Amino acid sequence: MASKSTDPEDFKAAAHIEHRTEQISYNVNARIVNPLAGISKPELQVRVNDFCNENNWPDKRDVFYRGALAAQNPSPDAWGEIEELTEDDKYWLKREITHKWHLPRHLYYAIALCSLGSAIQGWDNTGANGANLSFPQEFGIADQSWLIGVINSAPTLFGLTSAWAADPINNWIGRRGAIFVTGLFCIFPVLGQAFTHNWWELLICRMFMGLGMGIKVSVIPIYTAEVSPASIRGGMVTSFQLWVAFGILVGLSVNLIFYQIGPLAWRFQLGSAFVPAIPVVFFVWWCPESPRWLMKKDRYQDAFVSFCRLRNSEMLAARELFYAHCQYLEEREAFSGTSLRRRIWELVSVPRLRRATVASAWIVISQQFSGISIIAFYSSTIFSAAGYDTRSTLLASFGYGLIVFIFAFPALYTMDTFGRRNLLLLTFPNMAWCLLAAGLAFLMPVDNPARIPVIALFIYIFSALYGPGIGPMPSIYFSESFPLSHREIGGAVTICINNAVGSALGLTFPSLLDKIGPTGAFGFYAGLNILAFIVIFFLIPETKQRTLEELDYIFGVPTRRHAAYQLRHWLPWFMKRYVFFQKNAKLEPLYHLEGVVGASAEAN
Repeated sequence: MASKSTDPEDFKAAAHIEHRTEQISYNVNARIVNPLAGISKPELQVRVNDFCNENNWPDKRDVFYRGALAAQNPSPDAWGEIEELTEDDKYWLKREITHKWHLPRHLYYAIALCSLGSAIQGWDNTGANGANLSFPQEFGIADQSWLIGVINSAPTLFGLTSAWAADPINNWIGRRGAIFVTGLFCIFPVLGQAFTHNWWELLICRMFMGLGMGIKVSVIPIYTAEVSPASIRGGMVTSFQLWVAFGILVGLSVNLIFYQIGPLAWRFQLGSAFVPAIPVVFFVWWCPESPRWLMKKDRYQDAFVSFCRLRNSEMLAARELFYAHCQYLEEREAFSGTSLRRRIWELVSVPRLRRATVASAWIVISQQFSGISIIAFYSSTIFSAAGYDTRSTLLASFGYGLIVFIFAFPALYTMDTFGRRNLLLLTFPNMAWCLLAAGLAFLMPVDNPARIPVIALFIYIFSALYGPGIGPMPSIYFSESFPLSHREIGGAVTICINNAVGSALGLTFPSLLDKIGPTGAFGFYAGLNILAFIVIFFLIPETKQRTLEELDYIFGVPTRRHAAYQLRHWLPWFMKRYVFFQKNAKLEPLYHLEGVVGASAEAN
């Protein structure tokens, strides 16, 4: 048996890791700790040299040392005092702040191409929207609302099983390989819908679609989050929802194009959704692999090459790789699960992971509670119930899709400026009154010419609020909330919950509409929006502009501590500042930066 080391430095390092591990798991003081804090320059140089020797980078010691110094001192005030940094280094560090969207074309290529695969989700939803007006009649199931609901919800129902495959598939073939595999399931089963002869063949095709979608919905946001800089990660991951919105718009356009061709219209409306997946499966291999996935596989040389393609300079790539490596070492000590069963258990047994699981799960539940999926699937049915003919129904639905797409763009900016939490707290109450108003508008007399425009108006306002609010939030939140060791399985569990709730609501909405009518159904979802708002206020932490590794400390804060802060500090400050207009009202911050030169306490 090997003897234990008696070197004081080894004891010091072991105590350091144990302390950080405890902070990650139960961060009662709400501190965000820089893993390089308090390390002298000579010691930092030794660590960098050891890191470079382990990874066979003898010629990269200087660039990694400069990157380590920049990571140790992230404040712009400190850069001028670091004589080791070159003028070129300082230029790119400052440009990260002044021109944060100026990034290499490889990064934008990867995000644009892979997010294109998400368009199929919105395209299919709205294809089913238009197809609902005709395929039930052709298959003789027009009076079987539950069966129609099952067919529409089949991708999310079957996605319950495929979501669990995201963890092993990502582990075996990486992010790019997983995107390629899911793309295949978004081509052939989708195209097969157009050639079905009865309802159960259509159901089978949509179930196989769910195999790909269940994995795709998690892997694309995770990949995007892992390759994006922290300062604009929210905007980058929002591209997933932007392309979903684009798919919705195109799907509604296809509905309008083909609705007049008779009984075959629904076949074109459903089958055409395979188009966005074609370029994805061909060109995904030209994207850089996720450097954090490569780190997880101990392929540090490949990770550095990938980071160099994704960042503006070699020093920035070295800084991000070394900083992520130092944090990953501590994360690996805290979350040691190796088997799939062990990692699933740790999602509920380890406090930091449990908080990320609860928060991510509630975000996706809140999106379903908002009612957007119901409108995506059944807006044609809703407008038809309001009194529109087929053409007017499809035009009204197209207007909904256009608004969802247009208002997805503001989220690219607002997500990293106003923050995830603030946008949710702002939009949910407003979406609630819009749904309630739309529902009450159904009580207007049928012969009132204002009835239909008023219903459409409130649905459109609701859609505009959805775009920069809960719309992109699930893909952003679950992709950044979990540590690298549990990111795939955490995303899989979240998507599984999303599919379960979405399937339940999709299955029940046709019957709900029949039982309590549009007014009752819209009022029910307005209440769910208020419920989502209340839980978000107490449970959901802010994650904007934090590195994926720093979020360990955010989710280390106990839920009781977070909820107490919102009730005792944030709410009174908000009332003083924005209700009673006391400009001198000050908010005591929840999170504090620790060990960062020139950093001050930061507000929630």
